[in-house]
Amino acid sequence: MTASGSGDPAGEAQRLARYALVAMGGAGAALLTALGSGLLILLSGVVGLAATAAGVWWFLAHRGTLRMLGAALAVAAPLVTLSLYVAWGVWVNALVALGLWGLALSFARAALRRPEDERDALMRGVPAAPPRRPVLIMNPKSGGGKVERFRLVERAEALGARVILLDPSKPADVAGLAREAVAGGADLLGVAGGDGTQALVAEVAAEHGLPFLVVSAGTRNHFAMDLGLDRTDPSRCLDALRDGEELRVDLGDVAGRPFVNTVSFGVYADVVQRPEYRDAKAGTALDVLPDLLQGGEGDRLDALADSTPLFGQQALLVSNNPYAAPDPLGAVTARRTRLDGGELGVIGIRVDGAAQAAELAVLGTQATGLNVLTARRVEVGDGTGAAISVAVDGEALTLPTPVVCTLRPRALRVLVPRTRPGSPVPPPRLDWRRLTRLAFPEEPDRRASRDSP
Repeated sequence: MTASGSGDPAGEAQRLARYALVAMGGAGAALLTALGSGLLILLSGVVGLAATAAGVWWFLAHRGTLRMLGAALAVAAPLVTLSLYVAWGVWVNALVALGLWGLALSFARAALRRPEDERDALMRGVPAAPPRRPVLIMNPKSGGGKVERFRLVERAEALGARVILLDPSKPADVAGLAREAVAGGADLLGVAGGDGTQALVAEVAAEHGLPFLVVSAGTRNHFAMDLGLDRTDPSRCLDALRDGEELRVDLGDVAGRPFVNTVSFGVYADVVQRPEYRDAKAGTALDVLPDLLQGGEGDRLDALADSTPLFGQQALLVSNNPYAAPDPLGAVTARRTRLDGGELGVIGIRVDGAAQAAELAVLGTQATGLNVLTARRVEVGDGTGAAISVAVDGEALTLPTPVVCTLRPRALRVLVPRTRPGSPVPPPRLDWRRLTRLAFPEEPDRRASRDSP
């Protein structure tokens, strides 16, 4: 047996894996002890879980009265089950089993996490000299007024930057403003705004070979997150102007327009097209979700990812580098561990009925209705020139088909602070077979004898 310890990652993983299996066994034992009180307890737990799942399904897959009933059922079912456990005197067993199961999951994820996952939490670049004539474009409306709240204009000017403050009352040509800044001698371009604005200025910086500064003043700041920047305090991004390092990252292109995060087609693009989306993103998404989960009442899309055809997709997401843990429901916590891999990430969803939708919800990336792959070129549409809805970094567009997505590897120089928090490391996929092998590895001589002819 290998000794565990902080200097022995393999031994530490083995110890955590064994803890996970012991905790899982303890949870099962607590439940089996409770079952001694009668089969009714088991049946009530199963019925409670089924009722909760049905309630969640009705809430997500329907509108109107059924959605309200689903929400009520999803809340009431676990409460009724818990009250029955209290009445039957087995609530302690239930709480112990739940706590042990939580410990098992925590130990399992810690054991399955690889050292390279932690290293990927922060991309590292090369030291860079401070710019002499930086120009920053700031959108005062972005992120609910973060520019004013964090005094970004004053702080940037104190560091020697010239700030171009956009007028919220009229549309602005941010790419044109960036080109004017370059013509005026700017040696760095930066943006305090959303990802769509970031991409437009990033393209100008890439065209002229200038470094680009990201200030996380948008609403969600996915690009900033994947660069490891501080999203809670955008003013810390300005530290790059005096103590920075340079990263080389890829820049996406869709029909001649740049993107730093994603290009979405199908259901999600239809959501973004709605006027109410900006003020009520979650509510608008919930309003469209039934069309996807009940088999797809909207249009279907065909795509070609390199040489791989994708037929009849209801939703298609093309990302600037693949996501570490592809989420078919597009969780906001999803992230890319690298931005310099030179490949597009592709996630396609095709749901042909309620059963396949349930499979997607339960199995995730293993579901038959989900396609996850990488490609260097993605072509969407039939080539007839028909217009389709497209969301580019969250901005609503309508483009003629075919819509082609490509990547310009390492085309963008990004200046980031040398000291920054890094990105949250996505949890590893729970693989109980691998966990068991970690807990009880085969002896070398036994493995060699098995592999020998």
